[in-house]
Amino acid sequence: MQTETPNCAQCPFKASDRLCRIEEGRFPESCPTMNMTELIKKSLEEYNDTNGNCNFARQAAIQEATGYHGRDLGYERVRAAKTRIEEIIEFARRMNYQKLGMAFCLGLRKEAKAVEQIFSSHGFEVVSAICKIGRVPKQTIGVSLDEQIDTRRPETMCNPILQAMILNQGEADFNILLGLCVGHDSLFFKYAEAPTTVLAVKDRLLGHNPLAAIYTLDSYYRTLK
Repeated sequence: MQTETPNCAQCPFKASDRLCRIEEGRFPESCPTMNMTELIKKSLEEYNDTNGNCNFARQAAIQEATGYHGRDLGYERVRAAKTRIEEIIEFARRMNYQKLGMAFCLGLRKEAKAVEQIFSSHGFEVVSAICKIGRVPKQTIGVSLDEQIDTRRPETMCNPILQAMILNQGEADFNILLGLCVGHDSLFFKYAEAPTTVLAVKDRLLGHNPLAAIYTLDSYYRTLK
């Protein structure tokens, strides 16, 4: 029975010693591996061939392993072998996907063009949709001029719901997000029919590398704490 709210992020034990890794592992009182056995069983019921989750998860696990060199030397000795875009291409092939959907931000239009060329060069058909598609004013959703980026004139809203609908209509087998804003990405996930992964998240300040703030949390970004 659960005794505390799960908070794996605060687990005090070494990764290799945790209960979620080894049978006789260590765990805090809030450990969901120890306390939520019924929910674990319920989740496993969803990994079946009827809904496709079993094969999807299997191929994802295999893809994860192929992302490392030196696997025969043990977990502590492995080295990264592939970029994320390479893994997306390989995973799509493992799943026999033919058509990729790409939802991207206007601010990453150059990157989107390059990514589309890469996917196409690997034999995929690509359907893509930019965030401003539809040219709907922000005032339509109640955004005033002084709440916009440019406060002098009306701006076109980002429309992730329309992006998802377009990729749905285009019958994309697998969607890739490229730089959608916080919240806009959430709406895309909500309305997309095909499975979706993320190639890059938006971080305007850090060159789309949000973990840079975490890596410098004890120095330049200490104010975040």
